[in-house]
Amino acid sequence: MTTDASSNARFVVLEGIEGSGKSTQLATVVEALRAMGIEPECTREPGGTALGERLRGLLLDPDLPGMCPEAELLLMFAARAQHLASVIRPALAAGRWIVSDRFTDASFAYQGAGRGLGIERVARLEEWVQGDLRPDLVLLLDIDPATGLERAVQRGRRDRIEREALDFFARVREAYLERARAYPDRYRIIDGHADPEQVAERVRQALQEWRTKIMPRGA
Repeated sequence: MTTDASSNARFVVLEGIEGSGKSTQLATVVEALRAMGIEPECTREPGGTALGERLRGLLLDPDLPGMCPEAELLLMFAARAQHLASVIRPALAAGRWIVSDRFTDASFAYQGAGRGLGIERVARLEEWVQGDLRPDLVLLLDIDPATGLERAVQRGRRDRIEREALDFFARVREAYLERARAYPDRYRIIDGHADPEQVAERVRQALQEWRTKIMPRGA
C-alpha cells in the first residue's frame, strides 16, 4: 500500500470449517469496527463479484460431486482473481477496511490439505494471483469437525463440500491450525464451541487487542 488513503486500510478475514460460526461472527466484527469509527466493506469467498457468485454456485453445487480437486482449486482462484481486481484491491487503495468470510487460507486448508493437493500448488497460485497481498488479520473460529458437521446438518440441505466425510474436515482443521502456528502475528484463534454470544465477546476482544497493537493512537 503506497497512497495516503490506503495507509490505514486493513484486510480482516474470518476462517474456519463448516459449522464454526463464521457467518454469525462476521456481523460481530462489523459491529465492533463500527464502534471504533470504521465502516468496513463486507464480502465473501468464493463470491464477492458477479463472476465469483456464479463460480460459487458451481463449487458448492451438490449435483456436481465428481469435480476433481485441481478443477476445484483453479475455480477458487479464478473467483479470487476477480474478487481482488474488482473489490479488494480497489477498496484498500481507497482506504476502506475489508472484512471477508474466507480468503486464501481456506484454499490451503480445503484444497491443499483436505483434497491432498499440497501447499506448494496453492502457494504458487497465491503468488501469481495475489502478489504480496495478504490479510492483516485472520480470525480462525476453531471447532472440532464432529460438532461442526452436526451444526451444518441442522442448518438443512448441505452443499457439495459440507457433504465430505469427517476425516476431510479433520485435515482441514489441522491445516488451519498449522497456518496459525506458522503466522502467529496474523492469526488469532477463537474457540468456537461456546454459545454465539461468548464467542462474539472473544472475537471483540481479539479484534480490539489487535487494533490497539497495530494502529497508532487516534488512527
